[in-house]
Amino acid sequence: MTAETVRQRSGRARDRPVRRSVGGGGRSSDADVLTLAGVRLIRDATTILDGIDWRVRPGERWVMLGPNGSGKTSLCQIISFYLHPSAGSVSVLGGQLGRVDVRALRLRIGLTSPALAAMMQPRLTAEQIVVAGKHAALAHWWHTYDETDWMQARRSLERVGCLDHAGQRFGTLSSGERQRVLLARALMRDVGLLVLDEPTAGLDLTGREQLIQTLAGLARDQTAPALVVVTHHVDEIPPGFTHALLLASGRIAAAGPIDQVLTSNRLSACFGLALEVEHRHGRWRAWATGVADPL
Repeated sequence: MTAETVRQRSGRARDRPVRRSVGGGGRSSDADVLTLAGVRLIRDATTILDGIDWRVRPGERWVMLGPNGSGKTSLCQIISFYLHPSAGSVSVLGGQLGRVDVRALRLRIGLTSPALAAMMQPRLTAEQIVVAGKHAALAHWWHTYDETDWMQARRSLERVGCLDHAGQRFGTLSSGERQRVLLARALMRDVGLLVLDEPTAGLDLTGREQLIQTLAGLARDQTAPALVVVTHHVDEIPPGFTHALLLASGRIAAAGPIDQVLTSNRLSACFGLALEVEHRHGRWRAWATGVADPL
């Protein structure tokens, strides 16, 4: 990409319509990584998600953005088969929720989240954390591993730039290093979908940029699985990501190719604040220009 700056101001007529769903609720092809149709989630009489239609295809790299409380984490839990919706259909990697053994299918979905990070035992080494990912276990002593498994764990650590920390205790790693170790753990298996819920939360500038570079490398890797990354900030979107989904008040505000979704108008409407969006050198940024009507 050149140094040319693409700026999209609120009200600019160049904003093209973007479908609220990608692929809609129609019949999914066998090649789809995930398909959601009419998904609704209600808890304690509160609607958390509603009318979610979404399709992800192989090779796509998605970023999910939205304000706090918009339902991003709940949607991640649904597509990783850890949460059942109140209504609608969910199909991931050819298996439909309610008609498939979720325990087996979860092994084909790589997941990282703040909740998962908190469950890791700090006295385990990075290598032990990663090898336990083969069975989606929290510790390595529950299963037996051979030399091939340990070699795979080291390859996964090398893939995310953390091989030098293989023998270091998880609790002594920096926050950014821990996130990259958890990413290696998710890549320990031959997964078809990788879901990262706020992987950059709480990281300093160095840790954030190192993780973004790692994710950009995965985005370029044609052998890598489909990616879904959740973030609050457009400047944390790794280069090479192809699609974006905006969530607001539990509904999809826009979803589709990233350059069509991340416009000033759509981001302003999603966050309830007048914003200007800029894309430069493969990275995104946004800043407030005034006050918009709340959603």
